[in-house]
Amino acid sequence: MDADTLQSELEKTGELMVNVEEFETPLELHLHDATIESEQVTLELADGELTFALEAVTGYWKHYHSLSDYGLE
Repeated sequence: MDADTLQSELEKTGELMVNVEEFETPLELHLHDATIESEQVTLELADGELTFALEAVTGYWKHYHSLSDYGLE
């Protein structure tokens, strides 16, 4: 994954979901809690930091919420 592309997409949408090789579930990145560097991504969590290799990111997409996510369907 290219750091500039990922950062650009994050800035454009404000939040992204990413697939990372080591994790079974996608991770959610926000502008306020994610730092994307040339070789790694750091995600600030409520109880610590999660750091993973940028090359381990296998895909990304815009994170959308639905009405049903909020019980409003």
